Amino acid sequence: MNKKIIKIAIVGPESTGKSTVSKGLAQHYKTLWVPEYARYYCAALTAPCTLQDELNMFYGQIALEEAMEVACHTGLLICDTTFLTVKIWSDYQLGETPQPVLDALQSHKYDFYILLKNDIPWEPDPLRDFEGLSDYFMDVWRKELKALHANYVEVGGLNNRLQNVIYAIDAFLKKSQYTP
Repeated sequence: MNKKIIKIAIVGPESTGKSTVSKGLAQHYKTLWVPEYARYYCAALTAPCTLQDELNMFYGQIALEEAMEVACHTGLLICDTTFLTVKIWSDYQLGETPQPVLDALQSHKYDFYILLKNDIPWEPDPLRDFEGLSDYFMDVWRKELKALHANYVEVGGLNNRLQNVIYAIDAFLKKSQYTP
């Protein structure tokens, strides 16, 4: 793989439209997107999540992302969340984060993050646990992205969310002089 892959991470609290936006972005930019590995993993859990489960989700997300990077021929990869979610959920639910996750945070970079605002109605889902905590997790996401010195913008909008994200990404790509 000679061409640098630009990785755009779509992140935020639960039920902010990350998967819907990621799919829409992949269609718009005619590229691949990396789904959230944890959704598949958690769907198969039969007991409460443990630190080992969080570690498994971390490794699964990284492996899925690396596989999609190899398959990506456009130079632009959309990531439906990142393993930073593992840190956020681990800290909240279990009071700690597995060390390999912490170690990887500084070295596993994304070129640009879109932090989706929690300004759309909550949609129930069997894999969602934190209804009513969106403002809290929005603050956590801001804090974590700032701690990483991440290049990010917050984007919202009920009826024009995808278009608002496209505008933000187009502005970033123009500044970075991306050419497909």
